[in-house]
Amino acid sequence: MASLKAVRTRIASVKSTQKITSAMKLVAAAKLRRAQDAIVAARPYAHSLAEVTAEVAARAGGESHPLLQQRDPRRVAVVVITSDRGLCGGFNSNVCRAAQRWGNDKIQLKEADEISYLVVGRKGRDFFRRRKLPMKGDLPGPTGDTAVQRAKDLAATLTDDFLSSRVDSVVLVYNQFRSIVSQKITIEPLLPVAPSAAGRGGQDFLYEPSKNEILDWILPLYVEMQIHAALLESIASEFGARRTAMENATKNATEMIDRLTLQYNRARQAAITKELMEIVGGAEALKG
Repeated sequence: MASLKAVRTRIASVKSTQKITSAMKLVAAAKLRRAQDAIVAARPYAHSLAEVTAEVAARAGGESHPLLQQRDPRRVAVVVITSDRGLCGGFNSNVCRAAQRWGNDKIQLKEADEISYLVVGRKGRDFFRRRKLPMKGDLPGPTGDTAVQRAKDLAATLTDDFLSSRVDSVVLVYNQFRSIVSQKITIEPLLPVAPSAAGRGGQDFLYEPSKNEILDWILPLYVEMQIHAALLESIASEFGARRTAMENATKNATEMIDRLTLQYNRARQAAITKELMEIVGGAEALKG
């Protein structure tokens, strides 16, 4: 059995850890509210823009703009959105493994010849580097203040790669925020822009200004907004996962403290009993 001093030291250490996890839970909960408000505000605009873009793309035709051209997706760029920090359960590892499995399946099924990963967040970068998987590049993880600029940079890079035929298809992989305890790994195509099935075969629009000018404006905006929405979803999911992980860690620390306290009390009682027996034995020896 461990000594009383060792058990006391362990209890003090676990209590210190419990204070840290409890504080991190409160911080994550506060940041989650702001991130949740941001994604709730952005979702209607992102969905409406996606619908309008898909409708216009379907009526305009795939040959009307380079971002609409459907190609055989032999070279695929996978954008994986993770975070810079850990302590959020399986948030980062799950999305990285999902992206890796998706890429391996495409190669095995011969639906793609080359899969490259563009990773957002240090945790994702470390994951793909350790496994020596092909990376197009990496960027720091998004925050509420940097999400807009990060989306612009990513949109510009990916659009240029697609227009230059360095890649034939672009896919986003990220955690979609559902609730504090639930995040859904989402894999969705980004480029080329997919037209709406409902808009095919219908009458075309009258364009003012010209069709090309409208598409030149709306398609890059669509790509940027889809990336921005995915970044906001990932930020909210990260804080939700971290809050849940820190709540579980705090509960586990409480249970461990209870077990150690019981162990300490038993060891203390055993030590007192041993001392009493030694005293009684010594007194009996003096009498004899």
